[in-house]
Amino acid sequence: MELGVIWFILIGILFAGFFFFEGFDFGVGILLLLIGRKDTEKRIIINTIGPVWDGNEVWLITAGGAIFAAFPNWYATMFSGFYLALLIILVALILRGVAFEFRSKNESENWRNSWDKIIFISSTLLAILFGVALANFIKGVPIDKSMNYVGGFFDLISIYTVVAGITTLLVFIFHGAVFLALKADKSIETRALKIAKPFGAAAIVVSILLIGLTFLQTDLFHSKLALLSALVSLVALILSWYLIVLKKAKIAMLTNGLSIVLGVATLFLGLFPRVMVSSINPEYSLTIANASSSLYTLTLMTKVAVIFVPIVLGYQAWTYWIFRKRVTPKDIEY
Repeated sequence: MELGVIWFILIGILFAGFFFFEGFDFGVGILLLLIGRKDTEKRIIINTIGPVWDGNEVWLITAGGAIFAAFPNWYATMFSGFYLALLIILVALILRGVAFEFRSKNESENWRNSWDKIIFISSTLLAILFGVALANFIKGVPIDKSMNYVGGFFDLISIYTVVAGITTLLVFIFHGAVFLALKADKSIETRALKIAKPFGAAAIVVSILLIGLTFLQTDLFHSKLALLSALVSLVALILSWYLIVLKKAKIAMLTNGLSIVLGVATLFLGLFPRVMVSSINPEYSLTIANASSSLYTLTLMTKVAVIFVPIVLGYQAWTYWIFRKRVTPKDIEY
């Protein structure tokens, strides 16, 4: 297998990991205002992701770095074309991180409520914008024969990309609710299970709509593997919702995680061997071949990845194991 293909697969795995871990992270941020009532409850909700939220973002940073090093033309076209959208994502990530750190620095109710709203708004924006951004990889954006993006910000907005953004938003809220059902104390667990049902049902409906629009407006399902992956992802999402109805949150977390991972796999299977689709002319699309770095660079990156990726994965697994217990009021410092 060529190194370019291997790095395309690795980047797909990194995005799948990011959406799995940061998905419930964003969902918890959104649910902070929907489930949390008293300040103690809000602190419990935040503390469920407190030890891991910044580590979850490593998946995105690594994916971005891998694209920069392995596929510089992909990186250059994406960041020039998605500049404003990615700037909004960056600002939202910064504000969200600052909110987590600054919220507890003052006991004022207005102070804490203001940061809570920032966590909610930034988490919502991020959940939507990542869906919109990935949908544009599939739908296609105006890229000319020199690999330059020749459109504007509003070329990224369409019914299809908006539906994709709403899909990721609903799936992440459902994912976050399932996570809270596993990690928070009894009162929050009960509310999380209750709110997961309507959001899970809505996620199923919008996911079906997205699959239909993908079939009509893109060539993603020319790949039979992509179609199979999308259908299994939908089945896993439906199963997750049914398990939540039965109050089996542990299994639901796994099946919904599988749904998210397969959703990302669908994207990369349908794109292959392309990395970005040109809406001007299919021949102008960026591919693994024309967007990749030199063989020497890919070889060096592979050697580094073999050494450090297992270390990072081991550390993150250890972190989740250490902080595996539920967060209760007695764990909150006063």
